[in-house]
Amino acid sequence: MKIPPRNIENFIKKPDPSARIILIYGPDSGLVKERAKTIGLTIVSDLNDPFNTAKFTASQLLEDSARLNDEANAISMMGGDRLIRIDDSSDKLTPLIKDYLDNPSQNCLILLEASDLGPRSTLRKLCESHDKAAALPCYVEDERGMARVINEKLAAEGKTIERDAQAWLANHISGDRGRANSEIEKLIIYKGHETGAISLRDVMDICGSAGASSLDELVNATASGHAAQAIRHFEKLSEEGVAFIAILRTLQNHLKRLHEARSAIEKGASAETAMKKLSPPVFFKYQPAFQSQLRQWPLKKINTALNKLMEIEADCKKTGTPAHTLCSQAVLGLSKMAN
Repeated sequence: MKIPPRNIENFIKKPDPSARIILIYGPDSGLVKERAKTIGLTIVSDLNDPFNTAKFTASQLLEDSARLNDEANAISMMGGDRLIRIDDSSDKLTPLIKDYLDNPSQNCLILLEASDLGPRSTLRKLCESHDKAAALPCYVEDERGMARVINEKLAAEGKTIERDAQAWLANHISGDRGRANSEIEKLIIYKGHETGAISLRDVMDICGSAGASSLDELVNATASGHAAQAIRHFEKLSEEGVAFIAILRTLQNHLKRLHEARSAIEKGASAETAMKKLSPPVFFKYQPAFQSQLRQWPLKKINTALNKLMEIEADCKKTGTPAHTLCSQAVLGLSKMAN
């Protein structure tokens, strides 16, 4: 079945149960991954559950064509339906998928994740025309569509954004849902528990050309105790005009997230579970570093660091204060505390 644009959002939240295979394709790879995750969570509660989920590349299934049927028809040890995700799907899979659709499992959903497939694609044609399959396009969103995404994701975290800030952000992150999600998460973390709307200054500091990558690198180098790296990232941000207050707030909110996770651990949770409870979640690229930092930063040390950062922020707001010196000393001091 072919899913028209007006029905996409409803289909993602509640897929048609007759579709046992769903092809998710398009040029926006971040959107493909996001929609696959959303649909997958309608079938299983944990996408990493080894009993109810399986993940393959297309090449793995082409090397062993019987594997798809075996996995799809396997009985879950824990009960419930199963989910199979197949990366890098292409027309090479068409014969295998066509054979499978002759007798698909009613207890397993298969998600095919693919890049952009043209109208002549045999895999796309099969999933659009078959009554037991569906094809879901993921085209690059324009600024209007991205503005809607920004509002929805911020509202889910109890945040608002000023109109000029929203327009600037939508213009700079349209076309890549993966990057868009990352930038929105940074803003949520930066604002922390503040209630005011996100301003254009906030957005430009956190999501500008410098803030887009170096702030993450700075906080992780600092909290991991890598002083030399942290100072290099700090100097880069400083040279590119990122506000010192933005740097200090980002460090504070990173430590607050460590505090929240560390508190959960001390109440009996595992590090992995404590990380998963954070909202927004720790970006996958930085999960190993964050888990290591949880071992480096006991609650007492985190509280000391947070108090110091609050003092430095207050000092930086005073007229004539050497903010650059205070911030660089804060970065270096926190790096040493981590060891």
